[in-house]
Amino acid sequence: MDVNTLYALGIALIFAGTLTILAAIILLFISSAKGEGKVKGGGAIIIGPIPIIFGTDKKSLKTVLILSLLLTILLTVATVIIYFLQR
Repeated sequence: MDVNTLYALGIALIFAGTLTILAAIILLFISSAKGEGKVKGGGAIIIGPIPIIFGTDKKSLKTVLILSLLLTILLTVATVIIYFLQR
């Protein structure tokens, strides 16, 4: 992969993330106007191999915990594989 391809991929991912956030906000406003929506959510900040997890309820926290641990394991395995391939 050359630099231009990676640059275009990064811009596309930023654009896709922005569109996802806008769609979630629009759907939240639509569901709250009907009076049927409850907001639940969570998130993770991964600094190196350590995830910092936050959420509004236990189900969201468990989901974010599992996803962040899987991501941490995947990134660690990918780092080790890349290290051994470049030796």
